[in-house]
Amino acid sequence: MKNFIVLPILLAIGILTGCGKDSPPPSDPCQGVSITVTGSTSNPSGTSANGSISATASGGTGPYTYSLNGGPFQASGQFANLAAGAYTIVAKSAAGCTGNAIFTLTASDPCQGVSITVTGSTSNPSGTSANGSISATASGGTGPYTYSLNGGPFQASGQFANLAAGAYTIVAKSAAGCTGNAIFTLTATSPCAGVNIIITPTVTGTTPCVTASGSILVSATGGTAPYSYNLNNGPFQSTSTFQGLNNGTYQIGVKDANGCTATLTGVTVESRAEGPKFAAVKALVQANCVSCHSASNASGGMNLSTDCFIVSAKDRIKARAVDGNPSPMPSGGLLPASERQKITDWITAGGRVID
Repeated sequence: MKNFIVLPILLAIGILTGCGKDSPPPSDPCQGVSITVTGSTSNPSGTSANGSISATASGGTGPYTYSLNGGPFQASGQFANLAAGAYTIVAKSAAGCTGNAIFTLTASDPCQGVSITVTGSTSNPSGTSANGSISATASGGTGPYTYSLNGGPFQASGQFANLAAGAYTIVAKSAAGCTGNAIFTLTATSPCAGVNIIITPTVTGTTPCVTASGSILVSATGGTAPYSYNLNNGPFQSTSTFQGLNNGTYQIGVKDANGCTATLTGVTVESRAEGPKFAAVKALVQANCVSCHSASNASGGMNLSTDCFIVSAKDRIKARAVDGNPSPMPSGGLLPASERQKITDWITAGGRVID
């Protein structure tokens, strides 16, 4: 009986003293701790990765470490070389308590507020030639600049040559990709402005009794060679001599390599004067032959009263008056040797009025 009474007493004592009960679990160091992450951002420009985030943690016990997008933790909350996008930064306290925040970087426009101005100078083409040029210069942004003509490829120089008349758009692009443009208009200048072509003719008159025997030789200065020439508004030709002309007044036209023209009117072709040998023979014939060989008394069918008749009959005059064949002329006998020599000399020189 005695033993049965002691056991309940011992159990009761154990309950009162806590013997046999488990120890309470350790406390959570982050319980009730709220880590707050704040910070500032610097947005990247365009597609560049030059943005940054500066993060700061609070609400726990430092020092803090920081992780970007699940990367390794680092002592600094500074993250650089970031492109546009959303980034999660986790901050961890010395006790291992964490908090996070999302930062969004937006690409800023590097050209916002930038105005690229394009200026330049032009050199107009002459006529239909493609020899104009544009020299363009850009300002208002950050160089170096590149330049494009009418949507063509960009080039380092703002010089564009070999341009015909027309409107041209030049776009200038800065180092940051900012653009500006300007329209330049090239106007064809007259290649003949200020050009004064001087025409100098050299006239060779007609030979009496010879049809279409005159000529004009033309020389031109004051334009751009080569020249072409026309007569009386006829077609232009490359040669500068017009032959086979009769007596008359002519107009000469000259055109240079650029199409510039000039005309000279009143160029007169006249008969050439009679030559001294013919004059001597003519006087001899008039003194000895015309009495029998005139328009009214054309003995033997010969009329020696005009210059052309004398020229046309020169061979017969020589035969009769010089050679005495078939009989001498004049009828009284051959002329003196000096007179006969005049006839011979004239025929030898050409037997023309101008000889």
